Amino acid sequence: MAARLNPRHSDQVRAKIQAACLLHRLHSVAMGEIEVTPVQLGAINSLLDRSVPKLSQIQHSGDAENPVASTLKVTFG
Repeated sequence: MAARLNPRHSDQVRAKIQAACLLHRLHSVAMGEIEVTPVQLGAINSLLDRSVPKLSQIQHSGDAENPVASTLKVTFG
């Protein structure tokens, strides 16, 4: 078997899948499909804070005459 180009790839994919599972569960809570305890909700939020950055500020700037050359600055907190 050939060596992997990026040995951390499987760890990164695993982390993304775990974050997606947490988001799915949080979405189910928000839609009223399932109920969780406040402790479980806090655990979900703290785990998501570690894996998914929070979007704290978006600044859009650019040239109004040439909108193709606009820039978007995103800051994660």
